[in-house]
Amino acid sequence: MAMSKSQLARQLRGHVELLAAGGVRELPVAAKSPPPCKTPPKRQPPARTKAQTTPAAGFKPVIVPSQAMAELKDFHSGVARALEPLAEQVRVCANCRLCETRTQTVFGAGDPRSPLMIVGEAPGGDEDAKGLPFVGRAGKLLTDIIEKGMKYSRDHVYIANVLKCRPPNNRNPEPEEIEACRGYLQQQIDLINPKVILAVGLFPAQWLTGQKLPIGKLRGQVFELNGRKVIATYHPAYVLRNYTVETRKKVHEDVLLAVGILGPGPLIKD
Repeated sequence: MAMSKSQLARQLRGHVELLAAGGVRELPVAAKSPPPCKTPPKRQPPARTKAQTTPAAGFKPVIVPSQAMAELKDFHSGVARALEPLAEQVRVCANCRLCETRTQTVFGAGDPRSPLMIVGEAPGGDEDAKGLPFVGRAGKLLTDIIEKGMKYSRDHVYIANVLKCRPPNNRNPEPEEIEACRGYLQQQIDLINPKVILAVGLFPAQWLTGQKLPIGKLRGQVFELNGRKVIATYHPAYVLRNYTVETRKKVHEDVLLAVGILGPGPLIKD
């Protein structure tokens, strides 16, 4: 006796449900069998995910002389000598795709003996062109904050960024880029061993405090990082965009926290 369409449908549905209960999610479509091969096919490597920070094949890093290396040679100290090989690593770095769009790396600048280290977010256009951190309009304001607000010499402060290469169009750093540079900044901190780190901007503030909070929640207090004091405040570029008495007052309050820990200048007594 021939099976009706409804009976066939019920049997097929029951068969599919049984397969699904056993963990089967796809059914193969019959195709012409390939000829047997004598050697097993090569396994394809796993697809690269966005979070991976190892250089992808085909990266073409821009490599030019390092401004930081030239500056470090002017300092006759063990810390400067220890920073030189790290600056060389950064100069040729190809840890992320930013290496292809940079003009040059921006390792850091200032006196490596300083008890005060300022950490920004990433190089901008001026920094990318000159190879030094905070040299544009935001850099001029940072100099005023250091010299007029804190009464220190900028030459006595060591300044670096979370990223060593400029993101295109000055966009925000991406998580994998921050991770790609993490080891460089950590080694800078370890070698310089500052007493106080002033984190200017959201990304260094979150990086150094380990807290994913808005900058407005992180500023105005003192954090501990491996025996060092960390103080967060607004980035000078933000202050320029929001140049109000209230914003400037908050930054002044934050930097005075650092002065209270470090004491009056000069920071370095030769």
